[in-house]
Amino acid sequence: MKQGIHPTYYPDAQVTCSCGNTWTTGSTKKAIRTDVCSKCHPFFTGEQRIVDTEGQVDRFYKKLQARQQFIDDQEARDAARTSMDRPIAELELGTRPTEALIKAGFATVGQILDKMASGEAAVLAIDGFGRKSLADLKKRLRQLGYELPSAMEEIIV
Repeated sequence: MKQGIHPTYYPDAQVTCSCGNTWTTGSTKKAIRTDVCSKCHPFFTGEQRIVDTEGQVDRFYKKLQARQQFIDDQEARDAARTSMDRPIAELELGTRPTEALIKAGFATVGQILDKMASGEAAVLAIDGFGRKSLADLKKRLRQLGYELPSAMEEIIV
């Protein structure tokens, strides 16, 4: 064995765990600090505890939280998309049908759907609003995800 190339050996090195447990062992370092020991490791204690020294669990929970936030935002967008308070002008039916509905006193999609519950004849009774406009209105409401009243499913000639 060569002299002067080996580190100093400490037969009474002090080991300290983050849980507070200490013991003595032989080492090339005078003091050793550990995160987990046999007194606090889940394998030895039997308790369910996550040992995370690199922050992997925190990163996973951040990703999970970001995913949940994305889902919540998407549901809010879908709810806003099918809002009953949406103005008629946003339906993009055309100038003439839109003006006919506004002139008849309809301002929101919810009001039109209430009128549609009475049947096609009630909607066609609106001055300046014909069958083509009604067909376009139904088509556009379905495209936007609105549920049409059952009375509108029947076609009255």
